Amino acid sequence: MGENCMRATAQFKVETDEHVAWLTLNRPEKRNTMGTLFFKELSENFDKFDQDLAIRAVIIKAEGKSFTAGTDLTEIGSLLSGKAADQREGTRNAILELQGSLNKIEQCRKPVIAAIHSHCIGGGIDLISACDIRMATKDAVFSIRETRMGIIADLGTLQRLPYIIGHGWFRELALTGRDFTAGEALQMGLITRICEDREALYTEARNLAGLMAECPPLTVQGTKEVILHSRDHGVDAGLQYVAQKNAAALPSEDVMEAVTAFMEKRKPVFQGK
Repeated sequence: MGENCMRATAQFKVETDEHVAWLTLNRPEKRNTMGTLFFKELSENFDKFDQDLAIRAVIIKAEGKSFTAGTDLTEIGSLLSGKAADQREGTRNAILELQGSLNKIEQCRKPVIAAIHSHCIGGGIDLISACDIRMATKDAVFSIRETRMGIIADLGTLQRLPYIIGHGWFRELALTGRDFTAGEALQMGLITRICEDREALYTEARNLAGLMAECPPLTVQGTKEVILHSRDHGVDAGLQYVAQKNAAALPSEDVMEAVTAFMEKRKPVFQGK
């Protein structure tokens, strides 16, 4: 993918601005509900972001009135309606496949920012929980809506959200399925910033992504890997992992560039080497 270009698929628009990729949910007539094609294209896009050396950060945003109204129950529900044993096994495999698509967000080496406006419901929480950073407009409304629909949220919210907001808030929201506001989301740490409107939101997201893109890309990517490894394996394993990472990575050309630029009192130019 080259810089400063745009492409579109059935579910998304993809634009690149220097080292930042914008992934736009582009099904506004359906409030950006998430069906089988959504998950397929999401996975394909994140495979490309992960491999594209020019991309150093990703921003997810959405067209239309809502960020997302969640999983398309009309479409996905048909996959989950099996009664016979073999059909139930098919249901399990279908869920695992959908989980794998959202896992691609977390597994992407590049940091991912979710820029949320209006409604972020159900599967939308699964999606943003897999992102590294979340910010929202002041009118944003969130809900782990599956609880009210007789469904156990199964695409990552129950596994990831406690690490983001802590078990106190998390259990209240997961066990009630209630709506909560952007103000509450900021208070609990789900989002880091509230913006007045979408224009301000996207400006803020771009500025933050730009700060990431200015850093040595391999260092940013390695930091994300260490964060996730430490979360999943504990403190001691995380310390062992980061020691090995730095022993393998240092010194790098970007480290030498950082030192040289500091001594020459200029802005460093990092190449990811």
